Amino acid sequence: MMQEETVQGSSSFTLASKLRDYLMLFKPTLNVMVVFSAVISYLLAPKVVEYDVVMITLFFIGGFLVVGSANTVNQVVEKDTDAKMMRTAKRPVASGRMSESEGWMVALVTGFAGILILGYFFNWLSAGIALFSLFLYAFVYTPLKKVNSISVLVGAVPGALPCLIGWVAGNDAISAGGWVMFAIQFVWQFPHFWAIAWLAHKDYSNAGFRLLPSVQGPTKYSAIQSIIYSLLLIPVGILPYLIGMSGIVSLLVVLLANLLMVWQSVRLFKEMEAKAARRVMFSSYIHLPVVLLALLMDKI
Repeated sequence: MMQEETVQGSSSFTLASKLRDYLMLFKPTLNVMVVFSAVISYLLAPKVVEYDVVMITLFFIGGFLVVGSANTVNQVVEKDTDAKMMRTAKRPVASGRMSESEGWMVALVTGFAGILILGYFFNWLSAGIALFSLFLYAFVYTPLKKVNSISVLVGAVPGALPCLIGWVAGNDAISAGGWVMFAIQFVWQFPHFWAIAWLAHKDYSNAGFRLLPSVQGPTKYSAIQSIIYSLLLIPVGILPYLIGMSGIVSLLVVLLANLLMVWQSVRLFKEMEAKAARRVMFSSYIHLPVVLLALLMDKI
């Protein structure tokens, strides 16, 4: 009897471990943040006049699966370099707990399911953009990271496309509002990602990644780039107001959030320390939800 219970316990543990590994493939924290911006963009679309919980849930699931598929491909392709970095060495494929073929199967099934959900329940234009985004992230940005820091620019495109996907899913067409949402998230990614790359520079360098603007790593030049893109957030943040997407209150909230990003980037330039880069990173995590929710509040 005890032996049977032990076997059952071991089976349950194995199943739980396998489910945890599948979840790790999806990079859930990053995934939810990306899909959150897509959902807000969907809700901001002019044709979405009623907030249908079922449709919102379906869109979230579809987006989560597509982004999860892209993240899974990323981990399969980068398994050798992930194994060299402390922050990624325990990922399922990198650690050897999951085979490459199993990873590819997960990516294929979840990617297909996500695209199908977006196409069937919303429109095939949004599904097509999602497929393009998945391809660009997994098969262009991912291998480019070892070649040149321009990979950050390339990666910012699929990083911002969820906003356009959300808008198109709700509006059935590409229009100015979708491009504005794309532009906001596109520019935001640079100070956000460079702060992360600043903090993880040694780890990234050991793996052969070139992600900071300067080949010398965390330098004044990299900090200046962060300031430039933070400043670009200001005119980009005014665009929703100019095209009638938002009112004066959200404009002021967005402007304040953008000024905070500029201030933190300037502090990074002055201090040139890891704690300053960490402030930029955490400020960016706060900045994006604040901006997106401020825009949504105007519609509500």
